Amino acid sequence: MNLEIEAIKQVVREAEELQNDVAGFTGLLTEEVSLVNFTGIRLRGRDQVKEVMSKALTTPLKDVLTTNELLDVTFLRPDVALANLVKHVNDGRTGALTFVMVKDDGTWRIALAQTTPVVRS
Repeated sequence: MNLEIEAIKQVVREAEELQNDVAGFTGLLTEEVSLVNFTGIRLRGRDQVKEVMSKALTTPLKDVLTTNELLDVTFLRPDVALANLVKHVNDGRTGALTFVMVKDDGTWRIALAQTTPVVRS
């Protein structure tokens, strides 16, 4: 399992590094990905993510950068993992980020990404 966790950690690093690279980021996703962003907008499928991401990168959103802190990985099956993360936004916001990852032809890919804003009291 250590090799699998390292492979998942690499996908998490790449998701952060490629956040402004449409082709690179969407290459980490399954074809049928479900992505719910920080504002609650749900995207379905790699093509829709590409379309929305391409448009967003022509706006001031391109300057909103995030870092992802991996908290833990739980294997639901040998080829399905749940990654719990904290998303840190450069404007001070924080989100609880969950990835459901599947091993697809030997490569870990993100099948679901859900970010929920963390409200501080």
